[in-house]
Amino acid sequence: MSNPATELPTVLIVDDEPRSLESLERTLIDDFDVRTAGSVAEAEKILAAEWVQIILCDQRMPDMTGVEFLKRVREQWPDVVRMIISGYTDSEDIIEAVNDSGIYQYITKPWAPEQLILTLRNAAELFALNRQNDLLSIELKLSPTKLKQTVAAKRQTLRDAYGDNDGIVRSDDSVMNEICEKLRQVAPYDISVLVTGDSGTGKELAARALHYNSLRWEKPFVVENCGALPDELLESELFGYKKGAFTGAVEDRTGLFERANGGTVFLDEVGELSAAFQVKLLRVLQEGEIRPLGSGRTRQVDVRVIAATNRDLEAEVAAGKFREDLYYRLATVTIRMPPLKERLSDVPMLASTLLQQAVDSLGKRADGLTDEAIACMQRYPWPGNVRELKNEVQRMLVEAKGPVLGAELLSARVLRGEPSRDTAVVTDLETGEGTLKSRIESIEVRILRESLIRNRWNKSRAARELGLSRVGLRSKLERYGLEKVERLEAANGSMG
Repeated sequence: MSNPATELPTVLIVDDEPRSLESLERTLIDDFDVRTAGSVAEAEKILAAEWVQIILCDQRMPDMTGVEFLKRVREQWPDVVRMIISGYTDSEDIIEAVNDSGIYQYITKPWAPEQLILTLRNAAELFALNRQNDLLSIELKLSPTKLKQTVAAKRQTLRDAYGDNDGIVRSDDSVMNEICEKLRQVAPYDISVLVTGDSGTGKELAARALHYNSLRWEKPFVVENCGALPDELLESELFGYKKGAFTGAVEDRTGLFERANGGTVFLDEVGELSAAFQVKLLRVLQEGEIRPLGSGRTRQVDVRVIAATNRDLEAEVAAGKFREDLYYRLATVTIRMPPLKERLSDVPMLASTLLQQAVDSLGKRADGLTDEAIACMQRYPWPGNVRELKNEVQRMLVEAKGPVLGAELLSARVLRGEPSRDTAVVTDLETGEGTLKSRIESIEVRILRESLIRNRWNKSRAARELGLSRVGLRSKLERYGLEKVERLEAANGSMG
């Protein structure tokens, strides 16, 4: 048998369009050992029979989508580097592909031959590095000292990341500065902390900052979402179980509390715990010991517990829905993470950081966001908080046709946002205040802004879209004071 290391990397192209297959094969044939498949079934036969390093798969196929196929590939052939190529810009599909299918890169049509070849060469190098990493992992098992040094270096890297800025991106005048100072003040002391705040506000980031700035930073940090599992599964996850404890328990399993011994356990959504499980958790916190399911013996554990919730636990205690004694066990110190609408000065830095993260994960170039895009982001209240901002930036990057992301790429809800302070309409529609006329005008202003920004302030296109004459649109802009905003934002349309 020939040595695979001396051969060209094998690329499998999957596409139901014969012309597309031929074009890709002609482009890649000199640099790769190319295999082609016109269907999922044909592709799976090739994967089962040959040593494929890279899959380049079309997203839109008749039998299943590329995302669905690559999910199957990930389960059966996890070492293969997975890539999607498509002429469609369905951002939901793309984000799902990255998150669920573990794709290396999403390539949009039309593609440039030189860039495509370079991308596949990088993918082949990634495959080779992964193979080397597997071999090194085996060697490290035979070298505990080296493994210990590697783990220590990784922990130090994590601590450095949370030491300078707590891992929380913020501006110089951010409301988060006071909160981060409190995190640094509380971190060294071995007390429980309750982190509160809406979903997507960064409660886990706060917990990690507490851990990596504590004396336990060299020990594990483990996370469990208490609202995601029923009681029995949650108990087995946290406390472990013995073989035969229940159907499917084919071997002993160590729980998260025991795995985190000496370190920190982060219990997210602790407000979702059932009354029965609250009693079990309280006993663990009081006694410092756990009992795995199916075991007759308890085990001592030494962990710091950081809990988080988006509920008002004091109100839950008053209503009899959450145990008062457990609440005080968890909330020696309470830290509230504010929603993004209370820290809009952080949006420019957050958006830029999230864009760079999206560039790194999606492998698509971007040089930044325009001032106009940032201005629109700062007018929007972000009910989904940082998580919503992250998804918005990812979608903008995916749909962008150039290296600079403009306001026209923003979702309609973000463009509508809050009315500008420069407009004549100041009534807040959501409060239900004002006359019918003023509230309708408020809606009209938002629609006008959205259409103008999406059409890059081209009045002719905006007028056609809205079913207005150019004169009619001009009249409305003057009436609502939007002309001033237009001139300002058009002038600031440079990269932010």
